[in-house]
Amino acid sequence: MAFSQELADRICTELAEGKSLRAVCAQPGMPVPATVLNWTEAHPAFGEQYTRARERGYRLMADEIVDIADTPVLGVETKIKPDGTRETTEGDMIAHRRLQVDTRKWMLSKMLPKIYGDRLTNEHTGANGGPIETKSTLVLTPDEAYKRMLG
Repeated sequence: MAFSQELADRICTELAEGKSLRAVCAQPGMPVPATVLNWTEAHPAFGEQYTRARERGYRLMADEIVDIADTPVLGVETKIKPDGTRETTEGDMIAHRRLQVDTRKWMLSKMLPKIYGDRLTNEHTGANGGPIETKSTLVLTPDEAYKRMLG
């Protein structure tokens, strides 16, 4: 499929709305994801446009995390007991929602690390958390000290 700015704009609009590249490319008339990624390298202006669209989509993903966490999803869970009987429970699919939230958090920490990544700090301390002590020992004979003093 040949590159066109019209198609590029459509792709970027959908990415900025939070859709994945796979979902965008699964639509009729769209190129495969590999083609889109090739276009980002072959057309630098599109590469920049694509990057900005992805960043916007990831920011929407952060909002989506709150929605997922705040919205119960009712479902049915069936477990098979060791004796072969089935136990069916109906309720909030908390484990599924937790997986959705954790997956999005991980994605954000990798794709936008300056905003959503873990903050790492390094602390340099001495023994027992105290200040670092430095000691310098210079041993000179009186004659060497006198020569150093004279230059």
